[in-house]
Amino acid sequence: MPQLDTSTWFINIVSMILTLFIVFQLKISKHSHPTHPEVKTTKMTKHSAPWESKWTKIYSPLSLPQQ
Repeated sequence: MPQLDTSTWFINIVSMILTLFIVFQLKISKHSHPTHPEVKTTKMTKHSAPWESKWTKIYSPLSLPQQ
């Protein structure tokens, strides 16, 4: 049974990592990023719900009068 030749594995793995690094660097370099990002002001809007205009109270069973 022949032995598995692992002598070329190192150069294959190193060249693959180097190729992936170069490809990712080229992909990232094509993106344009703003030099000075600006803060966006968000306007807070109040959403009115129908139950907010009424006064409601939730009675828990322990706060009800004893019978």
